[in-house]
Amino acid sequence: MELQDPKMNGDLPAGAVGYRQEREGFLHSHNSAPGRKSAEFMDFEGKTSFGMSVFNLSNAIMGSGILGLAYAMAHTGVLFFLALLLCIALLSSYSIHLLLTCAGVVGIRAYEQLGQRALGPVGKVVVAMVICLHNVGAMSSYLFIIKSELPLVIGTFLDMDPKGSWFLNGNLLIIMVSVLIILPLALMRHLGYLGYTSGLSLTCMLFFLISVIYKKFHISCDVGHNETAVESKSPPVHSIQGLNISCEAQMFTADSQMFYTVPIMAFAFVCHPEVLPIYTELCRPSKRRMQAVANVSIGAMFCMYALTATFGYLTFYSSVEAEMLQMYSQKDLLILCVRLAVLLAVTLTVPVVLFPIRRALQQLLFPSKAFSWPRHVAIAVILLVFVNVLVIYVPTIRDIFGVIGSTSAPSLIFILPSVFYLRIVPSEVEPLSSWPKIQALCFGVLGVLFMVISLGFMFFNWATGRSHVSGH
Repeated sequence: MELQDPKMNGDLPAGAVGYRQEREGFLHSHNSAPGRKSAEFMDFEGKTSFGMSVFNLSNAIMGSGILGLAYAMAHTGVLFFLALLLCIALLSSYSIHLLLTCAGVVGIRAYEQLGQRALGPVGKVVVAMVICLHNVGAMSSYLFIIKSELPLVIGTFLDMDPKGSWFLNGNLLIIMVSVLIILPLALMRHLGYLGYTSGLSLTCMLFFLISVIYKKFHISCDVGHNETAVESKSPPVHSIQGLNISCEAQMFTADSQMFYTVPIMAFAFVCHPEVLPIYTELCRPSKRRMQAVANVSIGAMFCMYALTATFGYLTFYSSVEAEMLQMYSQKDLLILCVRLAVLLAVTLTVPVVLFPIRRALQQLLFPSKAFSWPRHVAIAVILLVFVNVLVIYVPTIRDIFGVIGSTSAPSLIFILPSVFYLRIVPSEVEPLSSWPKIQALCFGVLGVLFMVISLGFMFFNWATGRSHVSGH
């Protein structure tokens, strides 16, 4: 809840007090100004342990972006990719530092509320729209995985060719999964119990990583004999422009597809809307303690991402596709188990991703309305219909990663945290000319440049017909 008047940069002395308290690691203070309620970050005591908080935030970070990282490495080179991935991880950690600092100043625990505190009602609308855009992209990527992988899994079990059976059409299957599994879960009023799927999701992804490492030593470099690759509609390896087609790993490389890679990496590290809710539930909460949770979680995901990308790339080299599971044989028993695990994880995650979108839409469109089942159901149905249509007509998962990673990801990681910091931290404590605020300003400018350059090159590739070079 907001504990101070939501005027932009108003009540600066009180804000300065709050800032200094947060710098000292406070969350409960009894030294606030006379007649004013003490600046508390939350109205209840968090009981979630440090380890469980790391577990929850890691699950928030981990997503379908891991399937596209080997493709990103193929278009940048091993060392260049790892350097970029490390930079994105460090910048993501810094942006969480900015968010936690702002939250400590004004006692706000929601991303949308920080937007309203920093920029007024317009800020709340912008933040809610960005979160909706990002979560729609996440839902689309999950459903795209179902569209790509479920026909292969069912076809393998039935010993049938997925392309020759109408009931194994991927578009039909995602509609069935949406109606029979996702929609009933999404219609529930409270989805808190779905948090138990966090362990399942991370376990499935860990199984995926172990399998990728194992298969690296059991698949020869000649991926032209890979069963899935042969049956795929992808262009042959020799038609891929700008890549080395030999079985040698490239340390540094660049081509027209390189500007998809940073958005894919940024997309894979977005967890910022979940940071503040996890902060409120943390046992003995403080800025330093929550920052440690974020650093451990980001570090663990960096290691998992780096290993998955490296071993996936070293298995298929330049021929790796944007959705790496497509590269493996559909008759391989181990990969079949991996596909089942990933399908289960992403299917159960979609309702959780839908829930924040519905909440944001209700706050924007019906802020003073009581709960209504018809409205609750209608929003879920409309969102699922929209996302299904998007997935059916988008050619590759790389386009989803690229567009969302170039718009919502830089907004959530770079632009919005820097704007919040510049607007919320009192100028009496840190003038605009101070080094922390100069850093925050440069951080925001970097996000804007990243968004403009990435979108520009993607639109150029689409206009010139190069965006489908690696499509599947």
